[in-house]
Amino acid sequence: MPNFTKRAIKETFLRQLNQRPLSKITVKDIVEECGINRNSFYYHFEDLPALVEDIVAERVSELVERHPTIDSLEQCFDTLIEFVMQNKRAIYNVYNSVSRDIFERYLMEFCGYIVTTYVRSSLSGEPEDDAAAVIRYHKCACFGTVIDWLNGGMEADIAAYFRRVCQLRLGWPEREKAPEAH
Repeated sequence: MPNFTKRAIKETFLRQLNQRPLSKITVKDIVEECGINRNSFYYHFEDLPALVEDIVAERVSELVERHPTIDSLEQCFDTLIEFVMQNKRAIYNVYNSVSRDIFERYLMEFCGYIVTTYVRSSLSGEPEDDAAAVIRYHKCACFGTVIDWLNGGMEADIAAYFRRVCQLRLGWPEREKAPEAH
């Protein structure tokens, strides 16, 4: 029965988080909607930040399991967008709360996973230092883009933005090798 209760707490919390900011949600709100007592909540979670961390970690793990391979940079971005869009309003509310660090830590971890998975398959045989540099660059680019989007109120079409970046990226190697015009 504890897994049922824990799942109910998470679902109730996410429902509430999709309706209002984290600062407006209390343990009392959650337990009343779940029909459980406070002790049941505290049996599973130390506090609301622990609940947030558990949910974010669970979502990241689910996405990692669903995407054991990443075949393109576009798929990296699509997977990252999938993570953010699952509960867009809830993520925005967590991001704009005292639990922002939890979200950022897991977002960076997830960005690292998807980029590393892609780069390791596409740059096999390349020197480790080169692969590490490419991974770090793209991980930070993904993370920074999502953070910038969150700071902008999540209004822009981030999926279209990532697709356009990928289209523009296709010509970079050729432009870099082109001789300079004098």
